[in-house]
Formats: sequence, structure tokens, C-alpha cells
Amino acid sequence: MTAPTVIHRMVERCRAADYPPAAARLRSGWVVMGERQILTGYCLLLPDPVVAHLNALRSDLRAQFLSDMTAIGDALLAITEAVRINYAMFGNVDPALHAHIFPRRSAEPESTRTVQPWALDWSAAPPYSEAVHGDLKRRLVEHLAAVLA
Repeated sequence: MTAPTVIHRMVERCRAADYPPAAARLRSGWVVMGERQILTGYCLLLPDPVVAHLNALRSDLRAQFLSDMTAIGDALLAITEAVRINYAMFGNVDPALHAHIFPRRSAEPESTRTVQPWALDWSAAPPYSEAVHGDLKRRLVEHLAAVLA
């Protein structure tokens, strides 16, 4: 068995209702707000149970994970001024499946509008805060509940 990753610990905290960025439990896992809001509305989808990578899932579970991932993107398109959604799955640093979901806006500075999110200055990104991002998280949860009911 591999050592627990950051993703394992985040999922454990979601299960224990001890992770403030956690937004909702979906069929395949947890949608959480990014701890650093590099782009406002940045979310992750964490599978529950945690698996090593997308190909480790049975095809039906894989389809559910990808469906949940795009449902989060649809919700972000509906509740923000995003014009597109960027999706990313790597697992090279934390070798556990997780999907990054980034809303992209036409109002982004021209110098960064077409840049992939890892080229942005993450140290300058605001941390997730209920006071600042809580309303967006609430609208995300409401939208997901309505469309996934």
C-alpha cells in the first residue's frame, strides 16, 4: 500500500466534516474549493475512495468521475462570469487521482489570459476564505444540487 497523500488527508477531512473548503459530496467524490484561489472559483474533485489514477477506476466509476468533473465546470460557467473551464489531472506530485477545475474569464489580464494556471504566481493568490469565497461556494453547492438531483 502506498503512503497516504495530501489527497487522502483531504478526503479524510471531508468525510469528518473538518475541511472548510469542502463544498459537496458528489457520486464520485468531493468537490472542494482550492486552498489558493489562483483563479476565483478554482475547485478540485477528489475521488472517494481515493485511487492512484484515473485508469485505476472501473469504466463506470471513471465515467462517473468525469461526469462529476464536468458538472462542476458547468456549474462554474453558470454561476460565474467564466467563458471557459480548464481541467487538469496529473498526480505526479501527489500520486492520487484528483482533478483541477479552473474557471477562466475574459476579464483576466491579457498577459495571463492564455497562460496555464501553474505559470501564475500561486504565492500571491488569495487563500480560500469563507468570508470572501463562501457565497460562491454556496451558489456552487446549490447549482450542483439542482442539476444532480
